[in-house]
Amino acid sequence: MRYVAFLRAINVGGHVVKMDLLRQLFESLGFSGVETFIASGNVVFDTASKNAKALEKKIETRLREALGYEVVTFLRTDAELAEIASYQPFRQPDLEAAVSLNVVFLGDKLDETSRQKLMALKTDLDDFDVNGREIYWLSRTKQSESPISNAVLTKALGMQSTIRGVNTIKRMAAKHSNAGK
Repeated sequence: MRYVAFLRAINVGGHVVKMDLLRQLFESLGFSGVETFIASGNVVFDTASKNAKALEKKIETRLREALGYEVVTFLRTDAELAEIASYQPFRQPDLEAAVSLNVVFLGDKLDETSRQKLMALKTDLDDFDVNGREIYWLSRTKQSESPISNAVLTKALGMQSTIRGVNTIKRMAAKHSNAGK
């Protein structure tokens, strides 16, 4: 089974990790076909295991041991990646007016309370759509000018997340998805 690992805290906030080392760490876990995709903590790999939650914990433990800090891991299958990349959360005029569209990866689906807290963060600049274990974040300003950040989302939702630009997700899906093959 092919998975994509989206790792939090890789090459941000002073945590610099070479992609060669990251590949070696994944290979040391017995994974095959290990590839990194840009230097922001995206790792594609193959494994016989179908237990994504157990794999996430295994990866997090290995990375914490090797790097000395917590690296929260969010796994998606190549089929899930294709669905995430093709999902259309907003109307075309809104997308054209936006500065960025990001995907926020979560470990679990939001409960109703967390969903309400997320929607309370909506402004004229930032809008959200929830689909499965992903939040789609449309920003009409530069992220540096938005009041929304990963820390704000973590506090509001009560759970960890990691964020990727939708263009990165679409490029990864085009390269690594088995959808349609």
